[in-house]
Amino acid sequence: MPRLDQELVSRGLARSRTHAAKLIASGRVSRAGTVITKASAAVGPEEPLDVAPDAGPEYVSRAGHKLAGALAAFPAVDPAGLRCLDAGASTGGFTDVLLRNGAQEVVAVDVGHGQLVEQIRADSRVRVFEGMNVRYLDVGEIGGPVDLTVADLSFISLTLVVEALANATRPNGNLLLMVKPQFEVGRENLARTGVVGSEAERFRAVKNVVSSALETGLQVRGLAVSPLPGQDGNVEYFLWISVPPGKRERRTGSVLEGEVNAAMANFPQGSSPSPDQMDEPRGQEPGVER
Repeated sequence: MPRLDQELVSRGLARSRTHAAKLIASGRVSRAGTVITKASAAVGPEEPLDVAPDAGPEYVSRAGHKLAGALAAFPAVDPAGLRCLDAGASTGGFTDVLLRNGAQEVVAVDVGHGQLVEQIRADSRVRVFEGMNVRYLDVGEIGGPVDLTVADLSFISLTLVVEALANATRPNGNLLLMVKPQFEVGRENLARTGVVGSEAERFRAVKNVVSSALETGLQVRGLAVSPLPGQDGNVEYFLWISVPPGKRERRTGSVLEGEVNAAMANFPQGSSPSPDQMDEPRGQEPGVER
């Protein structure tokens, strides 16, 4: 059977294989409702293919479309006029979205160096902190607590950082955390391609992060699927949590269990990577922040 990129060109859905590759990489190509992220995926000539319209603004990175989708899913979370923290800023996709939505200031933190694009780095509303591991974030180092925290972290479980991120967020503030199951479930549950194919494992990944948030006294407000998959085709999720106005009450025992179960009742069902992204289990142990 022909490759996906070739088939897009032959059907007139792409100008060239290069154009087809860009459409595929941006998550805009789907087969029977399932996004395909591999240009080499085999596609039958009779199989239906759809190319989604342009997602809108060209953010500085693909991640920007993910956060834009989360803000659309949770309209009560409005960055306008807020001081924000972008944890795991990387090239600045999330920061770009926050700025376009009227953020007063964005504190861009990343453990790496030199990744933030110049367009974002040069913006007077952005404060850049490189070589900083958010697991050990000191709110004093970033000039005090923020109103809104967003996070896109790789190679580390959110269960290890949710409390530190909450401590950097003022009471009544919000957090939008992107949960990446591939960094939550352990290497034995990853396909050779790095994909978490089991919905049960993805459920467990999100549940563990929800449990950590509730255990540390936070409030779970919402859960949504990311509008775009991860680079390898992984289904990812956005968790909306908030910091209570008063003292954070840690949950334990049956109280914790009940609140976790209530929060997970809203877990989005049926979102799966495409079959061509599946393979035999392989190993990549989470543990190093991107």
